[in-house]
Amino acid sequence: DHWHSYNALDVAGFSHHRINHSSHFADGQNHINGIENFWNQAKRVLRKYNGIDRNAFPLFIKECEFRFNYGSPKQQLKTLLKWTEI
Repeated sequence: DHWHSYNALDVAGFSHHRINHSSHFADGQNHINGIENFWNQAKRVLRKYNGIDRNAFPLFIKECEFRFNYGSPKQQLKTLLKWTEI
């Protein structure tokens, strides 16, 4: 997205890939629906817990990221078993 507030992200050390939606919607992996889908799923899980402690939020987001990126629970279990060599 080319929204002007995203310019502050680059200053903070975060690399934000911009897409000008007036000319095209997606550019390779830079697709707005992916991040919107992730946050939708993360907020749905967060509502189940009625919020979480501020200190636990980074771990909560990492767990959501893992679940989002590694597919079904069966695939997640295979990945965890491979990582732990069990």
